[in-house]
Amino acid sequence: QVQLVESGGGLVQAGGSLRLSCAASGRTFSTYSVGWFRQAPGEEREFVGALRWSSGSTYYAYYADSVKGRFTISRDNAKKMVYLQMNSLKPEDTAVYYCAADPRSRISDYTRPTQYDYWGQGTQVTVSS
Repeated sequence: QVQLVESGGGLVQAGGSLRLSCAASGRTFSTYSVGWFRQAPGEEREFVGALRWSSGSTYYAYYADSVKGRFTISRDNAKKMVYLQMNSLKPEDTAVYYCAADPRSRISDYTRPTQYDYWGQGTQVTVSS
């Protein structure tokens, strides 16, 4: 079992930055695929980005077009942490952000929430205009 706990959300003005953190438990977390999703009120859960293990310390990152160039996913396996650095935030980035993980190092579709076995409780991000 893996437990995920997000933190770092809050209120920020448009153009600002936030860094979300996701703390994970589990002994072999370094090879897990991890993803970030977000959900705005009345909307479906939306893919933000994902990071999958390749070999050794090599990971591949995938991002939604809407955040590419502004958001960056990283991880610190020694601390069992995953981060989402969000820059140049826009009001449309307002949502609850969720961290997700799956024990498979390769997933057929990283954008689908159903591909991930473990989820955090979410953290609210609000971007004011």
